[in-house]
Amino acid sequence: MSKTVHIGSKSQFDSLLQSSKIVVTDFYADWCGPCKQIAPVYEQLSAQLSRSNKITFARVDTEQQREVAQQYGVTALPTFIIFKNTEIVESIKGADPRKLQAVVKKLSAEADSDGANGFGETSSSGSASWTAASLPKGYSDVTDQVDVRGLDLLNSDSECGTARTLFDKTKPSSLDSGKGKGKRPSNGEEEKDWVESDTDEQLMLYVPFMSTLKVHTLHITSLPAKDDDEPPMRPKTIQIYSNRAHVLGFDEAEDLTATQTITLNPRDWNEKTGTAKVELRFVKFQNVTSLVVFIVNGEGNGEKVRIDRIRIVGETGEKRDKGKLEKVGEHD
Repeated sequence: MSKTVHIGSKSQFDSLLQSSKIVVTDFYADWCGPCKQIAPVYEQLSAQLSRSNKITFARVDTEQQREVAQQYGVTALPTFIIFKNTEIVESIKGADPRKLQAVVKKLSAEADSDGANGFGETSSSGSASWTAASLPKGYSDVTDQVDVRGLDLLNSDSECGTARTLFDKTKPSSLDSGKGKGKRPSNGEEEKDWVESDTDEQLMLYVPFMSTLKVHTLHITSLPAKDDDEPPMRPKTIQIYSNRAHVLGFDEAEDLTATQTITLNPRDWNEKTGTAKVELRFVKFQNVTSLVVFIVNGEGNGEKVRIDRIRIVGETGEKRDKGKLEKVGEHD
């Protein structure tokens, strides 16, 4: 019996991405000859490698589920998109059975051997990491490589969250409440799951990694409270320093040349998710063991800056297979 899930709605697919660590998705159409050609190979992989809550194989009829196909930029058939913890980690265009088998079996082996679920800790819930923005093709969310034991954050308000809050895997509570109110832990008291600066608008964050990374993009989420008389600001000017041994003092940072300085404009923020994509000069962030993120000022005339979440996008230190991004033909 086939173990493949046939997607009947966008909500079903969204739920599937949340419930399974890896989702291998076949975007196809009934009229597509190459789709029919590779279907038996796909079904065989599904029968052999499906694992409950670990690896799920799904098929999306692009004629019936146009919204799902458009959401993930499917423009050729067949297209196989592989998600890990809700994020795209591989995309294969065309009926290439050898490539499909190699990629799926590699990820299957990783899933079976990966007992830890982020930040060097095992997740009791098994839930996937929340993300607020799409990933650039060929790159993945590598936030799980953050060494939370070495995080350091200067000038933060003690009544708000800590440095670990910024890398929390859960969705910011403000996106659910819409009012910037915190979540309620087991003791029933409101807990602010975001970070705010304290005496002024500056924040200094030290982020060490558990492995050497190639860092492509930072996703920074900032959701100012809507019912606050003086809501905190979103970050505007950001200076980033790579491979420092410890957090920088504010005076020390002024005397050093940043690896990159970024100025965010209001149009850079996605108003729905409160997230800005901070694209780095990739050539300068090729062998990164740590980052210092210095929020120099905020957008507006407020006194504080707020950050809810940070996600780090790039590659781990493993050698990248450059061939995985090339477009393949419909016939092998």
